[in-house]
Amino acid sequence: MSSITLIGTGNMARAIGTLAVAGGNTVEVMGRDQAKADNLAKALGGGATTGKWGTVPAGDIVITALLYAAVVPAVAEYGDALAGKIIVDISNPFNATFDGLAHSEETSIAREVAKAAPADVSVVKGFNTIFRNVLENGRPDVFIAGDNAQAKADVAAFIQSLGLRPLDVGGLKMAHWLEGMGLATVGLAGNGVGHFDFALGVNEFAG
Repeated sequence: MSSITLIGTGNMARAIGTLAVAGGNTVEVMGRDQAKADNLAKALGGGATTGKWGTVPAGDIVITALLYAAVVPAVAEYGDALAGKIIVDISNPFNATFDGLAHSEETSIAREVAKAAPADVSVVKGFNTIFRNVLENGRPDVFIAGDNAQAKADVAAFIQSLGLRPLDVGGLKMAHWLEGMGLATVGLAGNGVGHFDFALGVNEFAG
């Protein structure tokens, strides 16, 4: 099983943390509001602990469960405390009208995290194409992207412990397109599907 640290105390942190505890993983919660971190760890149960914001995370895998604008500043603030860790960025940088990405260049929050983090950190994009309610109630595919094969294997093993299927889409450059897929899910929810109780996935067909 994996040891993970959740940086953030919101709905996605709760959803991933709940599955992580159920899957037998070691879970730590960190948040700027220590009381919220303590309350989430207590709610998760399963021996979940809390750490102090900005200190070295206990988990080998650090999940930044934050709104996109807060992710890179948080990683920069933690600085060398993240040395040697795997960071999983789950954010979606949507613009104000939810019809485009907030960054105009062909980049991603995950790639910007890689620039801000210590050199020995491995960054993986994942979970961003999944609505929180689906993560709580379903078993969606989890698309991941990253440049370090071992880091992706470790994250894939963690995802499998949640009862979910990891699907590797390639290097970290692909994180930009995963963010686009996240945007597409919002478009589908508001148009062709008409609700949020679905997830993008892969169906394989025999020739």
